[in-house]
Amino acid sequence: MKVISWNVNGLRACLGKGFLEFLGEQRPDFLAIQESKMQPEQAEIALPEGYEVYWHSAERKGYSGVAVFTPHRPLSVTRGPGGHMEDHEGRLLTLEYENFYLVCCYTPNSQAELARIGFRVEWEDAVRAYLLELDVKKPVIYCGDLNVARTPIDLKNPKANEGSAGYSQPERDKMEELLDAGFLDSFRTLYPDREGAYSWWSYRFNARKNNAGWRIDYVILSRRLGEKLRAAEILSDVMGSDHCPVSAEIDIAL
Repeated sequence: MKVISWNVNGLRACLGKGFLEFLGEQRPDFLAIQESKMQPEQAEIALPEGYEVYWHSAERKGYSGVAVFTPHRPLSVTRGPGGHMEDHEGRLLTLEYENFYLVCCYTPNSQAELARIGFRVEWEDAVRAYLLELDVKKPVIYCGDLNVARTPIDLKNPKANEGSAGYSQPERDKMEELLDAGFLDSFRTLYPDREGAYSWWSYRFNARKNNAGWRIDYVILSRRLGEKLRAAEILSDVMGSDHCPVSAEIDIAL
């Protein structure tokens, strides 16, 4: 089973930059997107045969939003982290299947000078509690733009960015708290020491051309799925957004 996660930074714009061609070529079991920045009725999307889309859009138009493209109809769909926190910004979407939950997330950015770090920490705690509740029932595949570079090798210039949004200690601590609770980072599980592997680049200073990026997009798995993990990739040659897709292949039945 193949899962791809991609922050498209505006789906309507990405549709004009090869999004559907990418979906048709890859034909993943799940393509989870973040920053859709749209309501479902704002664009007609000519999906590949068999695919459906499940949406969780922000109440504020043109902002945030997540969606999952899949040919597999879920048993249930949940928007937001259950009863732990309201989600008016369209940040969390869960599809339930017989053998697992797929959770797509767009984690809040802490913003300049960590202006939103309080909300970010509250969000992290609510989502971790929610994921742990799911994990008791069946394994979890948790993917998305999680807006944090875990370690110094997950960004090009760690010293210069120490304490900034996406690389502050509270954010990194919350990621490790999640992993310590029973989850694993699929890419680092297979490539613990690989450097220069990034999924986001600023549009400024030729950052992508110079590979001055950050790895802030993840496929996180319940730890017991570790033995079923077959591949994890960062598809850095795929254009269309300031992020690139990340993927994992897991040997699990639908």
